[in-house]
This record gives sequence, structure tokens and C-alpha cells, in this order.
Amino acid sequence: MSIQLTTELVLRGYRHGIFPMADDEGRISFYSADPRAIIDLTTFHVPRTLRQVYRQGRFEVTVDHDFPAVIAACADRPEGTWISAEIIRLYTELHEQGVAHSVEAYYEGDLAGGLYGVNLGGGFFGESMFHWVTDASKVALVYLVKRMVQRAMVLLDVQFMTEHLRQFGTVEIPHLEYMRCLESALKLEVRFA
Repeated sequence: MSIQLTTELVLRGYRHGIFPMADDEGRISFYSADPRAIIDLTTFHVPRTLRQVYRQGRFEVTVDHDFPAVIAACADRPEGTWISAEIIRLYTELHEQGVAHSVEAYYEGDLAGGLYGVNLGGGFFGESMFHWVTDASKVALVYLVKRMVQRAMVLLDVQFMTEHLRQFGTVEIPHLEYMRCLESALKLEVRFA
């Protein structure tokens, strides 16, 4: 028996610590990483060279300027992806509802990198990022964290640890600790955009 995925079901999943991913055949399942990777907003580390790039203003950074292009670029990976056509449809609907957001980094007027995720309360649930120009996705991430701090958000969930994310001080926490952080974040009334 197959369940029709809806944006309501996806959001209910986030509220309970689970998130959807598609397999190679496009079948979508819900997952809960344990341990869970989060970026602690109070100890977020920006490497020195990236700080310089960010300050130089080499990239123009926007929010929700081109969500469809960002999610399509995130899905276009030669090594495969968990972002199926159905995931794109669902997150595009979430974007239209004002819940999913993108951060874009433009270089010389062209989209160079970015990221997208979901905002619920004081939490942002990062789904994916991409870059076509070196440092573009990193600049988008720095902008995301700065915006979250300005809005007094408390949880940046990145689901799984990667070497790319480790350089920013990303940490892994046990499931129970994550659920406490999630509960605190959901109590806040904050809008990312």
C-alpha cells in the first residue's frame, strides 16, 4: 500500500525528527539520523580564507530569489541524489506555502551556488547545497547562519555529518538530545524570510 505524500505529512515528519529522502528508484522513505548532525549557531566556525571571500562581496547573496533553480541544481549530481521529481514537487509546494526557502549566491550575475531547507519555528532544516563556482555554497551557508542568528533562531539541522560540514564546527548529537533541541526550536515563533 502506497501513501500519497503531502506537504502536511512532510512537515509532521520534521516536527517528529524525521525527513524524507528518495532512493535510486524514486521511492520516498522517512529517516531519522542518530546521531544527528547540527551546526551550533553559537560556535559556528568560518575558516579564515572563507571569511575573506565573504567580506569581499564577490558573491551577491539573495533569499528565495530562485528556489526552483536551487533545488534543481541540488538534484543534478552525477553521483546520484535523494532528490527525486516527487521531492522537488513537495518542496516547491512548501516553498509556495512560505515554509521552504533557498539561499542563492550569484557570481557576475549568474547563479553560482546555494542551498535550500525548511523553516519551522526557530529551526532551519537544511536539505541540500550545491556550487558551480568555488566557495559559492559556503558563502550561502555563512549568510544562512548570520540570518538565523539575527532572527534568534536556535537550531540548524544538517542531518548527516560530512567532511564539508565538519570544517564549520558541525557536531553530532544523540537522538534524545536532538529531540530536546527540536522541541525548543518548535516553540519559537520565528520566520526565516
